[in-house]
Parts: sequence; structure tokens; C-alpha cells
Amino acid sequence: MLEDILNQVQKGTLSVQEAKKQLATFENLGFAKVDHHRKKRQGFPEVVYGEGKTTEQIISIIQSLRSRNHQVLVTRVSKEKAEIIQNVCPEFIYNDMARILFWKDETGSEENADGYIAVICAGTSDLKVAEEAAVTAEVLGSKVHRIYDVGVAGIHRLFNHLEEIQNATVSVVVAGMEGALPSVVGGLVSHPVIAVPTSIGYGANFNGLSALLTMLNSCASGISVVNIDNGFGGGYNAVLIHQLAQKGAGKNENTLF
Repeated sequence: MLEDILNQVQKGTLSVQEAKKQLATFENLGFAKVDHHRKKRQGFPEVVYGEGKTTEQIISIIQSLRSRNHQVLVTRVSKEKAEIIQNVCPEFIYNDMARILFWKDETGSEENADGYIAVICAGTSDLKVAEEAAVTAEVLGSKVHRIYDVGVAGIHRLFNHLEEIQNATVSVVVAGMEGALPSVVGGLVSHPVIAVPTSIGYGANFNGLSALLTMLNSCASGISVVNIDNGFGGGYNAVLIHQLAQKGAGKNENTLF
């Protein structure tokens, strides 16, 4: 990218001012400093947390990000906000269940063609968090298999998908109530499991605290836990693991014995 910009300046097709703008590591919008260097440092562009931001602020941020990236992801966006934003940015897609607004340039985006992430959800009430994880992973370039409503109260439903789960590169397991599902999955697979507790449950659930503590105290190995209702965090981490697995597989294929 740097060489391309310098060549354009040398040819006179790009002004020095425009070159400086493109090379800047962040853009100061006054109310926000958009991190244009995030993809270079972490592999993905900055993700926008939509809750608490006005529609005008979100529009300004996503327009800035869209000018420099092949995908833009905004989490925790209400339907009302999304409709206003889409009037200005009609190329953005809104997923109501995931509460995610996103844009993806399919021509320039990279996708992990091999393998998939299993997103496993205990109950229908947990779907918002599970879909946040699934859509996040898909926007960031991973293939996702959704395995929903397979909680431990009817564990035979989970076993019906066992081979599909075991063949995944990584599983994101979403559960509320007592949060037992990740422990069960963790004892059945040989890949990493990311547990996502939800705030779904009756009073003693303490808005997800009981599920969080169950997952943190799991007796099954290979389980990592993100915060309550953090489907985005679960999906993002799963993509990182999936990418590392693909890189490792590529190295193994090219190894000479």
C-alpha cells in the first residue's frame, strides 16, 4: 500500500495532501478517532460498538472506515437506529436478531475456505447472543455452522449433531440458566471451545452471573470464557483461532519429509 501511494505521488495522480491523509494511522472526527491502523496491527478493521452512539456519530465513523477497508462491522445497533443509518448508507445490511449492521465488499474480502466454526446455542432465548457471534464470524471471513436449541435439558438433540460439532475447527457455545452446555461440549471435542454466558434465566441466575461462574469453573479442558452476553467477543476469538488453524494446515501441507 505504501509503495502504491508513493508511486501515485511520483506520477502526479495523487496530491501530497491526499497521500498524507491515506497514510494517517487514525482520522480525528472530533468526537471519535477512527483507528485506520487496526487491520495492520490486528488483522481486522476497527469494529464499532453502536450502543450509546448517536446515528450521526455511527454514520460518520462507518463512512470513514468504509473508505479504507473491505468490511465494516457495527455491533449492538437497535432496529430504529439501523433504519436511519441505512437511509444514508443503503449498502449496509442489518441483522435484526444479531443487532449487527455491516457492509462487506465481496470482491476484496478474504475468506477462510477450509473448515468452519460451530456456533452452538442452548435455547431459543439465547439466540440474540448466538447470532451476534455467528454474524461476527461470517463478516470477518469464516464459515459458520449454526447448531441451535440443543441445551442439556434435552441432550439427545446435541448428540444428533455430534459429528458436525467434532469436525469444527473451534466451537462457540452460548448458554444461559446454569450454563452447563460448554462443559458437555468441551468433554466431547478435541478443539478449543469458547463459552459465552447469557443473561437469560430466572432470579438466581443473577443476570448471567450463575452461567458465567459455571463456565469459569468447568471441569472440561480447553474452555475459554468471555463476558456475559458477549457474542461478538466469542465470534471474534473463534475467527482468530480458525485463521491460525488454517495457517498451520498450510505449513503442514508444504512441509517436506
